[in-house]
Amino acid sequence: MDATDSEIIDVLRTDGRASFSEIGRRVGLSTNATAARVRRLEKTGMILGYRVVLSSDLADPAAGLEAFVDVRLDPARDSEEFLLWARRIPEIGDAVHVTGAYDYLLRIRVGDTNALDRLLRSLKNDGGATHTQTRLALR
Repeated sequence: MDATDSEIIDVLRTDGRASFSEIGRRVGLSTNATAARVRRLEKTGMILGYRVVLSSDLADPAAGLEAFVDVRLDPARDSEEFLLWARRIPEIGDAVHVTGAYDYLLRIRVGDTNALDRLLRSLKNDGGATHTQTRLALR
């Protein structure tokens, strides 16, 4: 990946629907050269996909807490079952299966510490977590 690829990725981060010609105009490439680079970035796994971000997903950071929660599951709990459960919880933005002492890393957004407490209790009571570790995002 070179500087031009990085510029292309920056454009796509801010506007995932930008056309190849618009991206090319911004980074100084032809439409065809831009399309070829984007396809290569997709093929090599640098770009994994595109998604819709709703305005409700971009809540004012001052209006809540963003945190990362490490989750260790009960050994009897099926990992895929936990993932299906986590996807139904609106406060959980991402659930990533990881290696190490924990099974999952969650990115969450809650309104306040009371909501965080409720979510952590739900992780243990309903989600099958035996242990959690929470880190608050400061910025």
